[in-house]
Amino acid sequence: MMGALYFVTGGARSGKSRFAVRLAEAEARTGSPVVFVATMEALDDELRDRVARHRAARPPAWRTVEAPLSPAAALAEAGAEACVLLDCLSLWLSNLLLAAPGVEDISEDGAPSAAMGSDAREGLEARIGAEVDILLRAIAHHRGPTIVVSNEVGSGIVPAGPLGRLFRDLLGSANQQVGAAADRVWLLVAGRAVELPPADAP
Repeated sequence: MMGALYFVTGGARSGKSRFAVRLAEAEARTGSPVVFVATMEALDDELRDRVARHRAARPPAWRTVEAPLSPAAALAEAGAEACVLLDCLSLWLSNLLLAAPGVEDISEDGAPSAAMGSDAREGLEARIGAEVDILLRAIAHHRGPTIVVSNEVGSGIVPAGPLGRLFRDLLGSANQQVGAAADRVWLLVAGRAVELPPADAP
């Protein structure tokens, strides 16, 4: 029997990561080892400090695997019965987007640029959608529970630049993919978790 997929989403500082950790702690109390799959790349001092604080807040028995571009591979190597906490989908999508060919031509300051054409955009959307499908297949074959954390970025101000808008659209689509596959989904608002109905609910 395959494990459940739990999806936790919300805005910045909504409490989603803390809630996801509590879900993983509940799984750990049943005897499951916990593997924390981190997608953040600590590229500067502020991010390194943030990573260190998050790591210190997690139980010391949890194993951390850094997988900025390949969380599916990390999941496959986590151990069949482990509870895997992936934090987070949005940073992984950002890493994929910034590594995509041609994305450096997209201007964020409004200046003229060789902005990504519709064919290139559709190709990028298809590639990232395929990467999310690969992750979901890995989750579906994992016997232990998987907890995926993501951000909701489409509820605020429309990003001023084309790269920001592209990221918003790609993440919104990815969140829908994961949400449709999840057994349970929570939206975090002001530290409170609201469980969402199944995808096929009227």
